[in-house]
Amino acid sequence: MEGSPKHRANRRRGEIEAAIGGRTRVLCLTLGGLAELETAFGADNLNDLAARFATGRLKSTDIIRIIGAGLRGGGNLVSDDDVGAMEIEGGLAGAARIVTALLTATFAPEGENTQVGEAGAPSP
Repeated sequence: MEGSPKHRANRRRGEIEAAIGGRTRVLCLTLGGLAELETAFGADNLNDLAARFATGRLKSTDIIRIIGAGLRGGGNLVSDDDVGAMEIEGGLAGAARIVTALLTATFAPEGENTQVGEAGAPSP
């Protein structure tokens, strides 16, 4: 159930790009994606959700959920099960960098860098 948008990531919309499943994909946490994550994490509001992410304590299923919501928000037709089976450049560390970049793009003030480079690290 894969699909991918043809556009490049637009930082002003909170989008990032990352190498997932053998190709560069756009990720974005839309309002629908954030609502999905609020429900999944039992958060009462966006502040609670942001506070949970700020702890840095995420399980592998949390990482899959965040990346999955970001991929769907970026126009990729994938389920969380699909995400769990995808190869992510850099493995677990690469996945963690993608989550960090995605959350930064969503919650940080505009102007902070959120592009994920070839190794999964934020690009200058």
